[in-house]
Amino acid sequence: MDNLDNINEQKLMNLLGMAQKAGKVISGDFVVTKELSDERKCKIKLLIVAGDATTETLKKMQGLIGTRNIELRRALDKEILGHCIGKEYRATAAITDEGFAKALLKLIDT
Repeated sequence: MDNLDNINEQKLMNLLGMAQKAGKVISGDFVVTKELSDERKCKIKLLIVAGDATTETLKKMQGLIGTRNIELRRALDKEILGHCIGKEYRATAAITDEGFAKALLKLIDT
């Protein structure tokens, strides 16, 4: 994908799978939007938007994040993003654990 080489992309996919198994991933537009809409209860640390998600999806997520301390990155595509968390196509995946978020950011930003 964008700035990921094959090795980092594979590591990213594996780490997303582990986060999903640990129950630290929220995915899908509806669920992520609902979580972001409740500012007081929102646990999202990192929001990943698929590289092939629509511009409207990206703008919507950026608007929901606003000025909150939530990182947003574009990575993978909808098919791969969904696959590595055991789901169908996913345009968005949100990480709710600080440790997983930091590790994923390190891979994406490398």
